[in-house]
Amino acid sequence: MHFAIDTADARPIYVQIMDEVRRALVMGALRPEDPLPSVRQLAADLRLNPNTVAQAYRELERDGIVYVRRGQGTFIADRATPDAERAALIAEVARRALVDAHRHGLSADDLIQAIRDAAAADAKTAAE
Repeated sequence: MHFAIDTADARPIYVQIMDEVRRALVMGALRPEDPLPSVRQLAADLRLNPNTVAQAYRELERDGIVYVRRGQGTFIADRATPDAERAALIAEVARRALVDAHRHGLSADDLIQAIRDAAAADAKTAAE
């Protein structure tokens, strides 16, 4: 599994790691009972402080997405379903978009219309 972390992103790194795990669940790259990389391994791969990865894993555990087997590692929980994670992911993306829109003086209706316009333009481009 590949984790894409963007240091220019305003979101904290541990949140980006959490979002990557959720995205992998939604996309089917991770399934219940699949292991996650160890904290040390992921920290080394991403060149991060292990505490950052540990924080992401703790939050995912608190949210019921993963669980820890002592001495074996961190695994995707049985109750972490793609549908539930998809809904959580959609809600988080919408919340971030709304916060960003408000920061730029746009209303929720402005954002919704812009998304509809962008989707229509994408559909038109795909049809051509």
